[in-house]
Amino acid sequence: MRDLAAGPRRFVELQRVLPGISTEQLRSRLNRMVADGMLTRKRYREVPPRVDYELTERARHLMPILGELARWGYEWAWSAPRVDERVDIGAIFRLAPGLVNPRAASGRIECSVDDGPRYSFTFDGDMLTVTEGAASESAAKISGDTAAWVRAFSPQPGQDRTALKIEGDLKLAQALLDGLSLTAPRAQRAINAA
Repeated sequence: MRDLAAGPRRFVELQRVLPGISTEQLRSRLNRMVADGMLTRKRYREVPPRVDYELTERARHLMPILGELARWGYEWAWSAPRVDERVDIGAIFRLAPGLVNPRAASGRIECSVDDGPRYSFTFDGDMLTVTEGAASESAAKISGDTAAWVRAFSPQPGQDRTALKIEGDLKLAQALLDGLSLTAPRAQRAINAA
């Protein structure tokens, strides 16, 4: 579900962002989620065949729960990445609808990981949407390499955002970074959600 939060994806794209899962296992899980009303499947008459999967409204309502599960795991199981460990910052970005208070700001912001995909976040009243790809127009931009993003999301006191390059609306950038910070105190999260 996390990997479909940024919009529809093709089967092969899901395989790319879910390393280690077998083709049959992924197909089985997706079929089950379609049967349970969590995903829609759209087939295209193309060669080679193309199938897109997308979250239903029912599944989108689970994003705050996924965000809290991520916070729990971060609080109880976080450790610094090993030297040989692949870190997918995009996985945190794709969880934004479950982590960030949509009323914390207003506007569009673009985030990028050097040599990686770009993500666009739009704060629009009671909704935060995330899409994979560059924003046509954005009020702010945040960029950095994977190590800079890891330091930015590290637990206190090691958290350090100075290596991230922030351009444009600093208040908007701060709202997104604070929301994505998995270590935001529980009391502050409760205030932000109200």
